Amino acid sequence: MQCLIMSRLRSAVAKGKTGRRKTVEIVIPTRKRPKTSVKEEQIATSVPSSLYHTFSDPAEVVRLRSQLLSWYDKDKRELQWRTLALTESDINIRTYAVWVSEIMLQQTQVATVKDYYNRWMKRWPTVQDLAAATIEEVNQMWAGLGYYSRGRRLHEGAQKVVSELKGQMPRTVDDLLKQLPGVGRYTAAAIGSIALGQVTGAVDGNVIRVLCRLRAIGADSTSPGVTEALWGLANLLVERERPGDFNQAMMELGARICTPKGPLCSQCPVQSHCRSYHKVRVKQELKAKKLLGKLDVPDIEDCMNSGTCPLCPSEPWDDQLGVQNFPRKPVKKAPRVERTLTCVVTRPGEEGGEEYLLIRRPNKGLLAGLWEFPSLLLQDDDTEVKQKRALSDKVNRILNTCLNEHLLQYVGEVVHIFSHIHQTYVVYNLCLKERDVTQTQTEKQQWVTRSALQETAVSTGLKKIVTLFEKVDSLNGKTSKDGKRQMPEGLKNDKRLQRTKKCRSTSADGGGRQLSLSSYFKTVKEERS
Repeated sequence: MQCLIMSRLRSAVAKGKTGRRKTVEIVIPTRKRPKTSVKEEQIATSVPSSLYHTFSDPAEVVRLRSQLLSWYDKDKRELQWRTLALTESDINIRTYAVWVSEIMLQQTQVATVKDYYNRWMKRWPTVQDLAAATIEEVNQMWAGLGYYSRGRRLHEGAQKVVSELKGQMPRTVDDLLKQLPGVGRYTAAAIGSIALGQVTGAVDGNVIRVLCRLRAIGADSTSPGVTEALWGLANLLVERERPGDFNQAMMELGARICTPKGPLCSQCPVQSHCRSYHKVRVKQELKAKKLLGKLDVPDIEDCMNSGTCPLCPSEPWDDQLGVQNFPRKPVKKAPRVERTLTCVVTRPGEEGGEEYLLIRRPNKGLLAGLWEFPSLLLQDDDTEVKQKRALSDKVNRILNTCLNEHLLQYVGEVVHIFSHIHQTYVVYNLCLKERDVTQTQTEKQQWVTRSALQETAVSTGLKKIVTLFEKVDSLNGKTSKDGKRQMPEGLKNDKRLQRTKKCRSTSADGGGRQLSLSSYFKTVKEERS
């Protein structure tokens, strides 16, 4: 199949030498889809474009491969998954190790992934080890890495490999794509080339940027036509003897040199092949000669079909952007704004300190399967009284009790940004001074100590909430030089927090942080009599 792809691509390039405008049909193996989807894809993959946007000279391709791999061999970062891919002789372990790294690296920086990857592989060095783990252990290991469905899919995939594939990882790009949950076109190509030596290009965000600048592709890089053109370029360029190293070199180039902002063009090993860089230099020279009054201005090589070519930019060139004119991405959709009520419910621990009430989130959706404080989505028209009543009702249902909403004390607000949600947590606290409202631990709720909380599968947002709660809680004992209590930074002007502080100092139990349940019911009885 790969040979067929390359043969068709070379044939199209060869025919294109007789004219500036040709139709290059790029065929990439994908999952089987309904007939309507296949038809739409065939239309999208017939990309009429100028040879300006491809590599028509085989000698140039050879030079680019050599220059890029020489740079990679000399300057590449030493990463654990790369070492395993090169040194591990067991193809099953090697494929598993690369699979784990590629899933972790999805939309996550290398610096963040390093420690997570090392801990993961130390605990679960084989696919069989991962399959034997519980989803709770996986979520706990993944906590803080974000995009939590990735960890769950790794676990599901490992269990499938053990139960359905006799413990053998898939051996081809096509099988990786079909048989492993959460593995898409790029991930299958990356694993196939790096772990299995299959000759295939791999197009991720870094590679998209590199290819768009090399060949001055300025159209929407997320559109189907441009996507197929980029995959065609990647498959044309990939080194046949070292496909895995070549793909990683392309990614490394995009991550360290050909960056989204502030690209280091002077350090680029393939600068001589870059149409974007050439265009910038010619424009600079053109401006300089015009200022000097010289008439012999250089000619800017450009796409002959600019204006009708589907790979050319639709927006005018911006001199300030330079090579960053490529690629032009569509404007991102603004993240959804949400406000969530959250209650930090605490009780005395058996061995001192406090315990926190945690509730498990549903197994599907945002932060699936992680633990959180009792929470509910805040409606825009909710008043503070309604907020507290709704939140106390939620806590009462969980604890199977009847606590008044006035027992909730306002703590503050925490902002946490997801990729598609701008989340603000409005945080309250309910402190139980006795252990008489207790349920046994269940699959959906548990009480944990502060130290155990650090080892539990919770989100970064929850950890921020705990940090805020502990800052506010420390007000009881923190004083300044003049004897006055100090407010944590960022909370000094919060009027609701000041009201909470005043309320605590005048509470019915003599100034304690919160009423005990027995004191609360006694007070209610006296008020009613």
